[in-house]
Parts: sequence; C-alpha cells; structure tokens
Amino acid sequence: MTYGQIAELLGEGYTARTVGFVMHASPEGTPWHRVVNAQGGCSTGQIVLPHDKQQRLLEREGVVFDKRARCDLQTFLWIPKSRRSEPKVTLYRRGPTKPKGGKR
Repeated sequence: MTYGQIAELLGEGYTARTVGFVMHASPEGTPWHRVVNAQGGCSTGQIVLPHDKQQRLLEREGVVFDKRARCDLQTFLWIPKSRRSEPKVTLYRRGPTKPKGGKR
C-alpha cells in the first residue's frame, strides 16, 4: 500500500504525510516496511538505519525494485478486497462548468 492509499481509507483529515508520521511511531511488530510512497519507492532512507532496510525487507518478500529503487505499483500494489469493486475515487473535483454558449 502507499501512504496516500491509507490516508484515503482513513478519510477526511488524513494525509499521506500524517500516515508516514504515524507509521514512524508505530509499535514493534507493525509491518511498516510494506507501505511505500506514491512512486513505489521507500521513504525511510533518512529515518531508518540502515538506509536501505525497507527495500531489503520488501525484496525478501519478493518485491522487485528497478535501478531507481522503485517497485512497479501495477504489479506490487495491494488493494483491499472491499475497495476493488468500487469506482476509483477522484482526488480533485472540478468546480461547476458553464455550458457552451453562455449563461446557465
């Protein structure tokens, strides 16, 4: 999963950054290493020692990273079953549009 996915599941008021802070402070045994950024990369390099610990843990689980240290989200992204059948949520909504030819 990505930090943004978790924020979306949690609902209004949560952001990907908030999820990252919470994951950093999570108790022992939390699978924090399974959460990646929106590009499929690890965002723990400056927080966790050694810097590549998250990537190595994921590689042990079969996740493959490219030369830019990103995994293919089309292949490795986990989508909860309850969300698979629902339409994709639009993150940005457009305001009302004016019909062609003038006034409403």
